[in-house]
Amino acid sequence: MLKKVLKLVGYLLLIVFLAVTLAFSSRESRHVTCSSIQIDFNEDELIKISREEIARLVRAADNQLIGKELKQINAELIEQEVEKHQTILNAEVYKVIARDSTAYKGILGIRVSHRVPAVRVMSSTGSYYLDKTGEQIPVSANYAARVLVTTGYFSEEFARDELLPFVLFLDENPFWKAQIEQVHVEQNGNVIVTPLVGDHVIELGSLNNFQVKLRNMRAFYEQVLARNQWDKYEQISVKYKNQVIAKKR
Repeated sequence: MLKKVLKLVGYLLLIVFLAVTLAFSSRESRHVTCSSIQIDFNEDELIKISREEIARLVRAADNQLIGKELKQINAELIEQEVEKHQTILNAEVYKVIARDSTAYKGILGIRVSHRVPAVRVMSSTGSYYLDKTGEQIPVSANYAARVLVTTGYFSEEFARDELLPFVLFLDENPFWKAQIEQVHVEQNGNVIVTPLVGDHVIELGSLNNFQVKLRNMRAFYEQVLARNQWDKYEQISVKYKNQVIAKKR
């Protein structure tokens, strides 16, 4: 019986000790100030801006972060300001209270994910990347992404509404993803595709019904070009309905 009483008393003392310690820690950490900014992102992302640039965006949202109490920092505002940068898809801001051997310190963490480029646009109206949603990503000397290149004479609307769905179709099709190197749009709207294999170009005409045109082109590949005739043609046109017109050298 005495053992049980002593054990119970020991548990009660432990509970009281923990409660007092936590209360003290809570009071002590209540006014912790931000001592540093920590930035994190995936180094393998195709396009990314530097940590210095992200830190500049954070400080532009609040130029008095260092030394400010963590509870007074508006994390949502900082997230919104960082996400205004065209390369950034999402930003998460979190607050961390750490303790070293002498005192508490506050850390403001920023976790960033960048937009993923789907196509590089080099047109008469500008040069930029587009992600899968049609959002523009600016070109920079600080990064480069190996994605399909589109060139020629077309508007931003054409790039977003017509070229992008075409490029995404190519990207999702293993055969065409491995085959197509470049897409060019002529002044009259005629689309010319340059393949990686063979010394020829493919004339699509408009991008209307491009799925059917590519299906016809693939049939031509399998039935004609596969017979060691890759270098016998300089242009293959599928612009006309259900027709494949090949121009020999």
